[in-house]
Amino acid sequence: MRKLMIYFAAGSIGAVANSLALWWLGYYRLTARFDIAIAPHLSPEWMYPRIVWGGIWGLLFILPMLQSRLLLKGLIISLAPTAVQLLVFFPQANKGLGGTELGIYTPILVLLVNGIWGLAAALSLRFPR
Repeated sequence: MRKLMIYFAAGSIGAVANSLALWWLGYYRLTARFDIAIAPHLSPEWMYPRIVWGGIWGLLFILPMLQSRLLLKGLIISLAPTAVQLLVFFPQANKGLGGTELGIYTPILVLLVNGIWGLAAALSLRFPR
C-alpha cells in the first residue's frame, strides 16, 4: 500500500509540473505561435482533475520494468496518458483524432507536456528512497 501511495503522489507531482508547463506555454503564447488553440487558465477547477488523474496514471510506476532506468520508465509510461488523450478524449470532444482541430501540432504538444509529467513523476520517486 505504501508503494501505491508513493506512486500516486509522484503522478500528482508530475501532473503539477505538466499543468504548469502547459499553462506557461499558453500564457506566453507559445502555443499560439504554433497555431495550437490551447491556452488554459491557471485555476483550481482546471488543476484539480489534472492532479487526480496524474496520480492515477502514476500508479503505472508499479509495473516491474526498467527499475534502474527511472527517467526512461517515466517517459515510456507517459505514452499511456498521451495515447488516451489523443485517441479517446480529443475525438470524444470533437477535436479530431489527435486533437488536430486544435492545431496540427497538438499531438506534439501533448507528447511534450506528458513527457514532462513522466520525468517529473520519475524524479519525485527518488526522494522517498
